[in-house]
Amino acid sequence: MFTSGGPGVRELAVQALSSVERGYDLLAPKFDRTPFRTPDRMLDAVEEALARREGSFGAGLDVCCGTGAGIGMLRRLCSGRVTGVDLSAGMLAQARRAHGDEAYGHGGGAAGRVDFVRADARALPAALADTYDLAVSFGAFGHFLPAERPALFAGVRSALREGGLFAFPIGAPIPPRSPVWWAVAGFDAAMRVRNAVWRPPFVMYYRTFPPSGVRADLEAAGFMVTTTPLEHFGRLPSGAPRWRLVLARRDDAAPAAPVTAAAAAERPVSGRAGRL
Repeated sequence: MFTSGGPGVRELAVQALSSVERGYDLLAPKFDRTPFRTPDRMLDAVEEALARREGSFGAGLDVCCGTGAGIGMLRRLCSGRVTGVDLSAGMLAQARRAHGDEAYGHGGGAAGRVDFVRADARALPAALADTYDLAVSFGAFGHFLPAERPALFAGVRSALREGGLFAFPIGAPIPPRSPVWWAVAGFDAAMRVRNAVWRPPFVMYYRTFPPSGVRADLEAAGFMVTTTPLEHFGRLPSGAPRWRLVLARRDDAAPAAPVTAAAAAERPVSGRAGRL
């Protein structure tokens, strides 16, 4: 299942019995040699769709950046500051090794700089508010329970400038007749049992991010939401795309839903989910 140099069964077991933050700290040195890293094929498809529809951006934010798989894409799309945010210090350390706190682009300087911030995605620092023109996130949403999505989306909205865009891929619902549906359901059931009998919890579920609920929560948080097919991944027999890119634009004409501090304080959340 893993490439040479990836984590073994024992290492994965230790991670699974840790908290989300600690688990990813442990996995970080070998994370990029697992199937859990966002595939380059997905990153390329999202970059192409954003470049085709939007052109270029100013500053960019990678929410739950992990080891920084999406940072290179943001550097190509954005002329200004690029920031990666994650709660796992281990994942951020790997991202810094790969991308550094370095200048890029024409003349470098503060306008074209990569930096990393350790923070909970549900409670982004006030210093990031009204700073970014594009926010992206890849493979992290399984770490957020449905009740936590409003805090997550409100935080991203606050980090965007007026008219800023929050973009992320989302897969088509898996039909119950598919073997994949049963595999995913089995994984989620095992995680619920694990979290019922073991502390600290490790929140990672595959079926807590349905397109309809996600859209409703984005709109409630003050976004205008559209989608575009990611044709690289083909279509289902019904003709529906297997993957879509969600394009949620900050809508300052719509009031953002208030978010209580209780949701953000309930538990720590780290940077990456499982496979896309």
